[in-house]
Amino acid sequence: MGKKKIATVQAENDKPARPDGRSGGAEKSPEASSSKSSKKRVDSGVLYVESTYNNTKLTLTDPKFNTLAWSSSGSLGFKGAKKGTPFAAAKVGEKLAEKAQTLGIKEIKVVVKGVGSGRESAIRGFISKGINLTTIQDKTPVPHNGPKPPKPRRT
Repeated sequence: MGKKKIATVQAENDKPARPDGRSGGAEKSPEASSSKSSKKRVDSGVLYVESTYNNTKLTLTDPKFNTLAWSSSGSLGFKGAKKGTPFAAAKVGEKLAEKAQTLGIKEIKVVVKGVGSGRESAIRGFISKGINLTTIQDKTPVPHNGPKPPKPRRT
């Protein structure tokens, strides 16, 4: 069943020697851990709202379009038909606004895509936390003529 390992207890000051001769690892200082927890500070951002009949998704990016935070109705615990409601969309907007405040965002541009009922309420929920809104742009795809209709039924 393989080799048996015998564990030995060592004092705190003794570092176990590695077989390759290197030291046990880099020591963590309190300054190094605090720099890891601090996130990128951004003044402005772009909020993408994708609203379908079944769900509402919000993505917050910096001006260079790198994603900073996101949320959706499903990730907040709404299930089934409740995900597509304006109430769920407002909750998603509020949750993402709290994340944006921790990142230091003060103003946003909004890009809306989709025809769902959560379009407006997601934006209202987001700006209710005190973040300024500069522009709203609608990028909902509109078909020029759509798909070919089905042939009439033969009876």
